[in-house]
Amino acid sequence: MYRLMIADDEALEREGLEWIVQRMLPDTFEIVQAENGRRAIELAEERRPNIVLMDVQMPGIQGLEALQEIRKLLPDAKFVLVTAYDSFHYAQAALSLGVKEYIVKPASREQVASLLRRLAAELDEERAKRAEQLHLINKVSTLQPLVENELALILMMDQTQGSSAEQLAEWLEFPLEECRCLVAAFPGSEFAPDRQSLYETIRRTAKSFGPCLVSSIVEHHLAVFLRKPPQAADTWKEEPVRFARKLADTVKSLIKKDISIGIGSLRSGADGMRQSYFEAVFASTYSDPICVFDDLQQGGQEPLPQQRAGGEGWQSYVTSALQRIRDIREEQTLTIIDRAKHYISQRFAEDLSLEEAAESVHLNQFYFSKVFKQHVGETFIDYLTGLRIDRAKQLIEEDVLSLKEVSYQVGYKDPNYFSRVFKKVTGVAPSEYRSQLK
Repeated sequence: MYRLMIADDEALEREGLEWIVQRMLPDTFEIVQAENGRRAIELAEERRPNIVLMDVQMPGIQGLEALQEIRKLLPDAKFVLVTAYDSFHYAQAALSLGVKEYIVKPASREQVASLLRRLAAELDEERAKRAEQLHLINKVSTLQPLVENELALILMMDQTQGSSAEQLAEWLEFPLEECRCLVAAFPGSEFAPDRQSLYETIRRTAKSFGPCLVSSIVEHHLAVFLRKPPQAADTWKEEPVRFARKLADTVKSLIKKDISIGIGSLRSGADGMRQSYFEAVFASTYSDPICVFDDLQQGGQEPLPQQRAGGEGWQSYVTSALQRIRDIREEQTLTIIDRAKHYISQRFAEDLSLEEAAESVHLNQFYFSKVFKQHVGETFIDYLTGLRIDRAKQLIEEDVLSLKEVSYQVGYKDPNYFSRVFKKVTGVAPSEYRSQLK
């Protein structure tokens, strides 16, 4: 139900319009009446009507003046000018205020009802679009951390395993230019009882400092790629250090332990940002709570990494972390493939496409096609065909449906094409397969 405001200084006109609306459009509008322009503005602010029927000639604040003020309050409302004077200059002034509808008194019941019905339909359509936009925004906000994590992991690894860093960066509107990587290294193996809560807190803290990518917690560390603001100095080191201090304090308040943070040099491109990550990992192994790799180079210091978990040096630490990243991505890929196989098994009898299957697991269809074949051992089409032919064999063996009906049941609209595919897979035509069973 929408809210309709009728603004007219004549009570009979207001009551007449309300009667028409209630009679011709029952259960469509909640009606609010205003007897002058001032009251119309007040009610617009209080009740926020979706449609405003405004009389031009009213005492005090005139209709056009009231419309001008109400439009500031309710830019999305529908405005209809009502006047007994069929004068073009009123229509001209109304157009400048965004009023597209114009009723000349006395208007017929059908005219009023038709206009309001059309405006209600427009409101329905706009409401549906807003709901769709909110759904999309919610979906994107849910997927964004996953995509960010995927891109961060690609930048942390020395191989992309089929994903394109540039494509993901474009989707996230995060150019791979002039970034510093920060690595937060956590002490011990059980540094946080709730890793997800820790990750979300770190991500919120990082986002408050500007555009960035935040990886998931891998082994005993997490990476943040901070992008340099356009106006920042060429070296741009102070802000990452300030962020590192804030991050260290935030994490300590959660896990009650100190962490060490390494900051890599300012670099661009996927390879450059990966190098910044290695530098940050290296810097995080020093005894200083916050260590900038640039300072190590300028000071000419020899690597003196502190010993981390298991007594391993920084080289073993990096190797272990990268291997764990690969393991995680492999586990994620297998989970995605299992979900895709389940989706295909539920819909193989439909007109299912590779694009739809990829969409079901939120992957690019080309990347999905590659990893599907890599992990399943056959292409999407071959896998889909196998499911269909296996089901077709079951139906033929049951001997209840005709071969044409079997064809339709397993997703083939053309029985002749089904017969050719069946023979190609099994070596015999469906009719021969049925006769062999007798």
